[in-house]
Amino acid sequence: MSTKKIIGAAIGNCVHVAGLHHFLKLAEAEGYITDSLGPAVSIERLIKAISLEQPHTVAISYRLTPEVAINLFNELKTGLENAGLSKIRMLFGGTPPLALAARESGLFVKAFDGTESIEEIKYYLRGGTKGEEKIVYPGTLIERIGQKYPYPLLRHHFGRPTFAETIKGSQKIAESGVLDVLSLGPDQNAQEHFFHTELMDHRLNGAGGVPLRTPEDMENIFNATRTGNYPLLRCYAGTRDLLKWAEMSVKTIHNAWGAIPLCWYSVIDGRSKRTLKEAISENQLVMRWYAERGIPVEVNESHQWSLRDAHDALAVTMAFLAAYNAKKAGVEHYVSQFMFNTPPETSATMDIAKMLVKKELIEELEDENFVMIREVRAGIAHFSPVPEIAKGQLAASALTSLALKPHILHVVGFSEGDHATLPQELIESCNIVHGVLRNALHGFPDMTNDNSVISRKEELKKDARVLLSALKSPLLGESSDPWSDPLIIERAIKTGLLDAPHFRGNPHLRGTILTRLINGAWMAIDSLTGDPITEEQRVEAYFSELTNYK
Repeated sequence: MSTKKIIGAAIGNCVHVAGLHHFLKLAEAEGYITDSLGPAVSIERLIKAISLEQPHTVAISYRLTPEVAINLFNELKTGLENAGLSKIRMLFGGTPPLALAARESGLFVKAFDGTESIEEIKYYLRGGTKGEEKIVYPGTLIERIGQKYPYPLLRHHFGRPTFAETIKGSQKIAESGVLDVLSLGPDQNAQEHFFHTELMDHRLNGAGGVPLRTPEDMENIFNATRTGNYPLLRCYAGTRDLLKWAEMSVKTIHNAWGAIPLCWYSVIDGRSKRTLKEAISENQLVMRWYAERGIPVEVNESHQWSLRDAHDALAVTMAFLAAYNAKKAGVEHYVSQFMFNTPPETSATMDIAKMLVKKELIEELEDENFVMIREVRAGIAHFSPVPEIAKGQLAASALTSLALKPHILHVVGFSEGDHATLPQELIESCNIVHGVLRNALHGFPDMTNDNSVISRKEELKKDARVLLSALKSPLLGESSDPWSDPLIIERAIKTGLLDAPHFRGNPHLRGTILTRLINGAWMAIDSLTGDPITEEQRVEAYFSELTNYK
């Protein structure tokens, strides 16, 4: 008898094998040899297969009528006894009513009803029994990914307008076990003035998140989440005093990874009064601080440009520059966020192409000291305020984003088109994505092989390389490393090489570029004709104007 072989079958007239195959895939990942007999397997055929193969375990599923299942269980029990196989280890998987009937039959050592987490199933396959001892949930991002991949970690943002509500909600979310990473969202007062409370306008308390006011607030939220599946916690950097925020968040909530912009939280977006040069320099310093402590870093950069209707080539370029600066700062594990549906009208085809270019360019930076962690998410602005529509959008975006084979799937609550997510809505949103993953994680067609995706990908890659090369032009100034030089990047933004339509009216920026949605993609257009222009044409016009201006 093999000690590591499982055979599976959907018995009787049941043809539903998706859950069975998912279980066998998990078993394979845990070192088992598996064999599926497929759908609608008769009891007679199943017993013959057991007798012939002598497996360690038999996993059967049935998803139809409980009354019929009871008859099948009785027939199987009698058949196994007559064949001298009554001691064979039997597992069952089905809906809760069928799992209840399976438990009552006395035939099975374990009946799964579909509510179990991946961790619980894996724990069982490794020889544990829930309740026998605690499942160990890794306390670092890298360990947690290692435990679950290719199933992505689920992350969700959470922060209610009052501290008490946030504490209660955080505990409820942890107990549900639906996510792996809970991201705390401080209110704007905390983000900008946590270390300067005298500057807070307390009429604005709770605007945009939870009103965190002391390190103890952070510790209390962490302690409230030490239940359920013990999710990792993380918190965005403040919009000023980023180093102090980093030190505090690591000390209080064991920040799973740092999230820092390259250019933002400055005069570029008005979330602080830092100049571009000051912001870039400080942000690079904080990246280095996290790197020195071996903590992963995410650079929130590329999608900030797309949120302001930047053309796709610029978004791709900024994704590369963000990763480049992280690597130069010594970051070993780089969390690259790929925000889909941004701008909202972007088509799925063009979205996949844009994200693939970002991914491939960043992969060119990878080596033994720099590894990318792929994080995907839906864009918040594309969600409808109608809950039923938003739920469909959440599922569709999650499915599209699987093209990148993510390590982390950042769930955005379906309610965000109307209001900040409540705990139960967060749990429901995560479960919607779990449903997508159950259906599509294994065996789904490869969306990256679409001809339109490939064509647009190559076009964007060419345009991004043109823009990256332009940043090295001496017309922007002499520098030993222009791609990480705060002064060069500041000049490129101020003079319009790196530009977005929403910058118009900001005295610190240019804002003269025009972009338009064309066939599902965002492109730079000629201001006179309205036709799309290549990055070569745009850069040539830019340097011509820059030279004349000088």
